[in-house]
Parts: sequence; C-alpha cells; structure tokens
Amino acid sequence: MTMIDCFITCNREEKYLEIFEKYNSQPLVNQVVFLGQVAGENENSDYETWPFHGNFSTGLIQKIARKAGDRYALVISVDSDVQPGPDALERFVDVAVDTNAGMLYSNFYTMDDGKRIPHPVNDYQQGSLRDDFNFGPLLFFNGGTLNIAASGLVEQFEFAGLYQLRLAVSRIASLFRISEYLYEAEVIDNRVSGKKLFDYVDPKNREVQLEMEKAVSWHLKEINGFLTPESMEVDLNSEIFEEEASVIIPVLNRKTTIADAIESVMKQVTNFSFNLIIVDNHSTDGTTAIIDSYKDKFENIIHIIPERKDLGIGGCWNRAAADPKCGKFAVQLDSDDLYSDKNTLQQIVDQFYKERCAMVIGTYRMTDFNLQEIPPGLIDHKEWTADNGKNNALRINGLGAPRAFYTPILRQNKLPNVHYGEDYGIGIKLCRKYKIGRIYHPLYLCRRWEDNSDASLSVEQVNRNNAYKDSLRTIELLARIHQNGGS
Repeated sequence: MTMIDCFITCNREEKYLEIFEKYNSQPLVNQVVFLGQVAGENENSDYETWPFHGNFSTGLIQKIARKAGDRYALVISVDSDVQPGPDALERFVDVAVDTNAGMLYSNFYTMDDGKRIPHPVNDYQQGSLRDDFNFGPLLFFNGGTLNIAASGLVEQFEFAGLYQLRLAVSRIASLFRISEYLYEAEVIDNRVSGKKLFDYVDPKNREVQLEMEKAVSWHLKEINGFLTPESMEVDLNSEIFEEEASVIIPVLNRKTTIADAIESVMKQVTNFSFNLIIVDNHSTDGTTAIIDSYKDKFENIIHIIPERKDLGIGGCWNRAAADPKCGKFAVQLDSDDLYSDKNTLQQIVDQFYKERCAMVIGTYRMTDFNLQEIPPGLIDHKEWTADNGKNNALRINGLGAPRAFYTPILRQNKLPNVHYGEDYGIGIKLCRKYKIGRIYHPLYLCRRWEDNSDASLSVEQVNRNNAYKDSLRTIELLARIHQNGGS
C-alpha cells in the first residue's frame, strides 16, 4: 500500500534518477517530487520537479500539503544525500500511527569523508521556539495534520514557511522524536559550534529574521503567550547603596585574560563611585594570585572566593549580587572580555536613569584574542524592538552584552545556578514584567578563542545547551500563558 509522498530538495539534476529509484523502490512510497531549480516532468513522468530556490515559502508548504492529501509527506528540507536505513520508512509510519503525532523526526548519521558519525537530535518541547531547532534534514508529516495546519496559514511568507508550519502543527498535534538512527545524510555545515552561533544576526539574513519574528508572534497569540509592550515602572530609588555600580566578574582559571578584564574596569571614568566584585570560583591556574596583586593596587576591588564549590556562573552572580558591597547596578564583564572604552560603565548607568528599567543590554564587537575584529563584527541584536522584543526573545538564542541589572530586582530574581544560559534565562524572565533598556552602539569587546565555553562543542554538548535553553523558554512560556489567564 502506497502511503508516502516524498518531497526532496535537490539542485543536482544529474542525481534525480538515482534518488528517484532509491525512494521509488520503497513499497510505501506513492510518488517523488523534487524541489529544485529545474521545473517540469521527466520523459517518463516518473517524478515531478517543482521550482525551488532554497526557501520554503508558505505557498510551497500549502502546495505540498495539497499534493500529499491524506498520505504521509516525507520532506527532505536541505540538499543532502539522505539514505534511509533498513525499514526506516515503515518505522516512521508505525510510530506515526501509534503516537498520532503531527510531525516525526529522528536521530541520524552523518557521512563525512567516509566516516559514519552519530548525530542525535533533541526532543521537542513547548518552548522549542527557536527557528534553528535541528530536526535533521528528514521531516515526516501526518497528511491530515499537515493539511489542517497548512490551510490555517494566513500570512504568506517567502522564507519562514517551514517554521510557520511546524509551529502550526505543534498547536494541534505533537512533534515526536524517534530516538533511533533511521537514516544517513551528508554533512551540510562543517563549521564548529562557535562559528554558527551568530548566523541569525548577519545583516544579509535580516529579511528572513523579520518573517520569523512575525511567525512566532502569531504563534504566541494563538496559544495565549503573547505579551503587549507595556512594562512595570521601576523605582530606581527603592533602596540606598554605598556604591552606584558594581562590575561583576565570575572567573575560573583565566590567568591569560583576567588581568586585561580587570584593567578595562579600572580605566572606567564615571561621575559616581563604583567597585569591582570578582567571584573567583576556586581557580587553580594562578588566576587567584593575579587578582590579589590587583587588589593590592586598587581598594575598590572585592575578591570573593565562595565557600561553596558547586556554583555555576549563575551561582557566582547571585553570590556577588547578594554581597552587602554590591552597588545599585550590577554590570557584567566576562573574564576573557573587555569594555570597549573608558566610558562604558557611565553609559550603562545613564541608560538606567534614562529608561527607568530593570535591565540594560548593550552591543558588542566580536574580536580574536588580540582584539582584532572578526566576522560577524558588531552584534547589536536589533531584532529587539520596544514593541515586540519580549516576544521575539523566545525565538532567538541570546539577548546581547554587556548585561546590567538594577540590583534590588536581581536579588529578587536569582539567576539559575548553571554554567550556560543563565543570562538568557534571567533576561526572558525580567522582560515579562519590566522594561529592558538597550544601547545600540558598541560597549564591549567579546573575544573568540579556543578556550571559550562554546567555541568547539560536540553535537551532544550543543544538544544539551540547546535543550536547556528550550527548557528555559518552556518555563517562561508557561508563566506568560498563566499571566494572560491561560492554563
């Protein structure tokens, strides 16, 4: 019984017959449609080719749904040589029947220089709203669910159709991961994790990002998780502090860079008093001695070695913010980064008073270890807007740097005690209630080098990081739905 229509992205016309025969030989396959740059039918009308230039538009999604009808739709979303494993299509169908899922996907193997490498993927969560969620290249849709979801796509997008579709599917059915390795695929992007992090802020992707923002905003409205622009006013004089600001540096084993970070703070010129709180998380490489040498020179350096040995970066931040010597505003500096000039701290504090906000986020410039600019250069996160930033924040993977907080609010809203994602977690939580101030010119130099925590991660570690941020989004999304009167 033919139950599956295959829609295969492929711009290599010479591969059509080979790929067609591979899928057409599968007993469950009804027809094969190639999404490529050549339109029309082959001589024997064995398969169709539809014009496709790399973008899954809403129109194309709806055309696929109409073609598939009530059959399953197997979509290869990128131009990759995908080889189904033994009985893989039967397995997709069996699990689809048993789970009644709207969309299924699975772990897979990548083939790179003849090597077969396992590529696990993550389970889909309610908060898996980032548009770069990695399902792998093979997506398997229930035809009935696909048609219901596609017919409800009101806004026509050129780039965001596939993202728009899976959000729509998630509103009426589950997106289910089969935790088995059901196919092989060519490696599409060989870059290390640190090189991929900032693709979405590349200016050439701006039009794409605007469509993605519209898609997620529509989705949030449909599930009662959308927030209006209004924010709670912040009383910046609710408490009295000895210091106006504290720069906070959590550090563990950064003897190569900690001196540069300290000096960039000590060079700050302000019209207020400030201190530097360094939470030294039990360094063993000589970092502690370097901090002590600076403490002897500058009386406004506070060196904390916490009693606990189970603190992540978030826990170090909470320790610093709770310290009686912490100033009214707590300002971030990572131990391997620097402020861009002597006026950074003053500009951040001024922005708090200008916008009367709970948090200020700046703009940073990407550099190599020697502070030479590297692509993509300036990271300004202009996808944040006053009208819709708090909603779009659930789609993107970061909010920017440097980050600064009004300390009384930070003390009431502690950061998660983790080594990754703590800043994003507190940011999406605070913007639910409070205004977030933004500075769109560079204040900060973010070094990329081999010791960065996200420089070159394994697939498994990337998955763990992404799953954690998805869990933060899920928590926040549920909180917003509850705030809006949902359940």
